Amino acid sequence: MRPIARPIIRPISPGDQTSLLNRERRTKDRDALANGEFVDVLVVGGGVTGTGVALDAATRGLSVALVEANDFAFGTSRWSSKLVHGGLRYLAGGHINIAWESALERSILMQNVAPHLIRALPQMVPEYDTTARKYRTLTRVGLHGADAMRKASKLPGSRLAKPKHISGPRAAALAPSLPAERIEGAMLLQDGQLEDDARLVVAIARTAAAYGAKIVTHAKATDLGPGGATIEDTLDGGTFQLNARTVVNATGIWAAQNDSRISLNPSRGSHLVLASSTLGDSNVGIALPVPDHFGRYVFTMPQPDGLTYVGITDVDAGTEIPDVPMASEEEIQWILDILSDNLSKPIERDQVIGTYAGLRPLVAGGEGEDAKSSADISREHLVLGEAGGVITVTGGKLTTYRKMAQDTVDKITDKPCLTKKIPLVGAGGSLAGTSVADIPARLKRRYGTEASLVSALSDRDPSLLEPIVASDLAEYAHLVPALKVEFAWAVEAEGAMTVEDLVERRVRFNMVDGLADLAIPVAESLLD
Repeated sequence: MRPIARPIIRPISPGDQTSLLNRERRTKDRDALANGEFVDVLVVGGGVTGTGVALDAATRGLSVALVEANDFAFGTSRWSSKLVHGGLRYLAGGHINIAWESALERSILMQNVAPHLIRALPQMVPEYDTTARKYRTLTRVGLHGADAMRKASKLPGSRLAKPKHISGPRAAALAPSLPAERIEGAMLLQDGQLEDDARLVVAIARTAAAYGAKIVTHAKATDLGPGGATIEDTLDGGTFQLNARTVVNATGIWAAQNDSRISLNPSRGSHLVLASSTLGDSNVGIALPVPDHFGRYVFTMPQPDGLTYVGITDVDAGTEIPDVPMASEEEIQWILDILSDNLSKPIERDQVIGTYAGLRPLVAGGEGEDAKSSADISREHLVLGEAGGVITVTGGKLTTYRKMAQDTVDKITDKPCLTKKIPLVGAGGSLAGTSVADIPARLKRRYGTEASLVSALSDRDPSLLEPIVASDLAEYAHLVPALKVEFAWAVEAEGAMTVEDLVERRVRFNMVDGLADLAIPVAESLLD
């Protein structure tokens, strides 16, 4: 093995050329690898875990290649609840170690790694006239226990306020969809909410590229083994052998297909998408208790542009692994039933304007685990294998991706991990260039310090500041008010190679039924 360069932390300024992922960069990286360039680490999988491993390894001075069969965040990473959470559910279930790991990683992400992509989401746990005193007490104890972990993780109250009890009238005012006559009070808390999970993955990948990782999407890896893997370029054609000392299998729900040593119990988590106006345009999430399952809730999660996600289910997904999972009608109705039981007016099926579902790669094999429901199987992650061979990393949660990556790379090198202190592209510093007042608020929220660069693309073509889908083309188009500059930036800087990359992952038009098709013409024009 070649000597490992001394790892360093360096600032990544907005628009740093080394962080840009585009067609030219892909071709250059692909050709270098196809022509026999040897790397210390080959990462297979471009989800949050794989990109996290690539960043961790690159920042420790290892040479890194990452290949992804489709696009960044193609699998489970884009189907989360969009939360960076402190593990309250795990604390309620007695999984203190997992809850603490979540709280600690949330603190790192919100303060150091991706503060531009995470904001505080107020959430409410209502107390109805039928809520037993026992459960009110247990809920309050649990919330204050979670807040103690927040304090211990050194996340200040200025970022996430401590929980507090509010009156019934105050709760009803904050959440107009709740039945005011039944609410006697509520616990109000805050947790971390992502701007978008796919955006987080792209930011990690670009940061890894800035530290020297070679990244090739739309490249399928097979025959993973000591020495590398066979790579099929599904975008430009051709097959080549990629030579690597260690291969990391970070393919998530597909990990067992590449490693016969592990077994997964896939669990499907589904969400509904509603117009926030359906729930009274509240900006406060509501935790609605699942009957007969203390500590488990269905959450409403309002988004800034007027959508609200509601979920999440936790059901056995079986053995078939589709590329794009779908919420079943049974899951949709289950969520609607819990909503309707708790709200002043029932939510009807025709008020659901979209759904989405993801598969959790739950690690099987614990004592008695095969007989457990998927909701009870551990969310701990698994790292299996050693340097010089194939290391598989799977399980875990989006919130703890960084720790999963650290544990993986610790098996490859004894150089210290630096990712607790490395900000992702778009984090830290100040906006470059254009006057802050001239930048659309949506761009500031989604691109951080690069927002001015995204906005400046309109200097060459003012029409790029127009909506991708005009509000008069569809009833709910105004709820995904993405601008054409977002597609243009995705092509020039964020590794978008296909129409689907743009429409389904850089901007999430497929969250609302019917909008994706309307965005395709603009995507096609910008890819020409």
